[in-house]
Amino acid sequence: MKKIEAIIKPFKLDEVKESLQNIGVQGLTVTEIKGFGRQKGHTELYRGAEYIVDFLPKIKIELIVNDNISNQVINEIIKSSKTGKIGDGKIFVSNIDQAIRIRTGEEGTDAI
Repeated sequence: MKKIEAIIKPFKLDEVKESLQNIGVQGLTVTEIKGFGRQKGHTELYRGAEYIVDFLPKIKIELIVNDNISNQVINEIIKSSKTGKIGDGKIFVSNIDQAIRIRTGEEGTDAI
């Protein structure tokens, strides 16, 4: 099993969610986050005063998938979230040793 964490632009969430549902992904977790990378934020003007916005709004998607579809999931996330501009995001992939569904006690791939 793989844990896939994707950090994307907020306006791309619906597109990513739809593309993942189309390939059979049944569940994911979404968190509103803030951060910056190479973008380094931007400067805004408010009531005549200039200030720097260091942390930009992002969306973090987390999902656990079987090894055999992890590459397909990654490709769908890339395809549906890419704008070609700086700040498109990142994807991190980790191995998952164990998963347990609390309600039923199912383990492994049955739990996801």
